[in-house]
Amino acid sequence: MNNNKRSQNDQVHSRRKKSETDSERETRKKYSAEEKIRIVLEGLRAEDSVANICRREGINTNTYYTWSKDFMEAGKRRLAGDIIREANRDEVQHLRKEWVDLKLLYADLSLDHAV
Repeated sequence: MNNNKRSQNDQVHSRRKKSETDSERETRKKYSAEEKIRIVLEGLRAEDSVANICRREGINTNTYYTWSKDFMEAGKRRLAGDIIREANRDEVQHLRKEWVDLKLLYADLSLDHAV
């Protein structure tokens, strides 16, 4: 009988713990890239301790240090030239125009050789 009661208590406790974990997961804040950068830069300025920044932002210090490491690695890769820069609008328009010109030139040359 005592074993059965303990088993029931364990099940109730397990359900309660699971529901608390689910609700925490649902209410967990998602941080945008801009927010993460702002928080990391604030920590790098060292005007306030990392612990205080994390407490104010509601994040774990491990999360802060993970973001900081990712931020530094991304900067290092960018400075080393490992990241391909995305083309801006003007460059894309220029490449599209060049592509059309090359297609027309190819069509003209194909017609000349066919005749």
